[in-house]
Amino acid sequence: MIDELLSGNEKFKNTRFKENIKVYTELVKGQKPPVLWIGCSDSRLQTGHMTNTMPGTLFMHRNIGNMAPVNDWSLATVLEYGIRHLKVQHIVVCGHSDCGAIKALDKDLDDVYIPNWLNNALEAKQRVDAKIKKPSNPAEAKRRSRMIEEENVRLQIEHLKTYPLVREAINKKQVQVHGLYYDLETGVLSKIV
Repeated sequence: MIDELLSGNEKFKNTRFKENIKVYTELVKGQKPPVLWIGCSDSRLQTGHMTNTMPGTLFMHRNIGNMAPVNDWSLATVLEYGIRHLKVQHIVVCGHSDCGAIKALDKDLDDVYIPNWLNNALEAKQRVDAKIKKPSNPAEAKRRSRMIEEENVRLQIEHLKTYPLVREAINKKQVQVHGLYYDLETGVLSKIV
């Protein structure tokens, strides 16, 4: 597998990199991304490809379930660097269809770390389940999952706004926060919030 990655890099270097050498030469000098993207670690999501953006556009923070936990050092560092130093103008929280983290909310896991991490999305599940009846067929179960995935984006935006740095940047109109949702089946990226 590693040889395939290295071989792929060779192809990249001789095609896209060479074709966009001016962009890559500028990126060596530093970054000024307009967007801080908080997305899921899911390997099916290649954010730059699905947004058709060039390198240098998205400052990325990815984790299981596109979470923005309250009081998380890793996220806080990304937010601080992105807002204060890179001067991002937009923060995106992007959820997606068929999210394993959302599916895992319904399971009793015997893992050590994952259940604690998933607590960051539990309220999204509870909100949806309070609004709808228990699914009785696969179509209803799929609809419920999508509702929870979308509600999780809204919840993570609420979590983001607990960070004083984010609230201040929003109040000063330095940053806008957006919720997006990517559908793996259709390739469509849509706005939720």
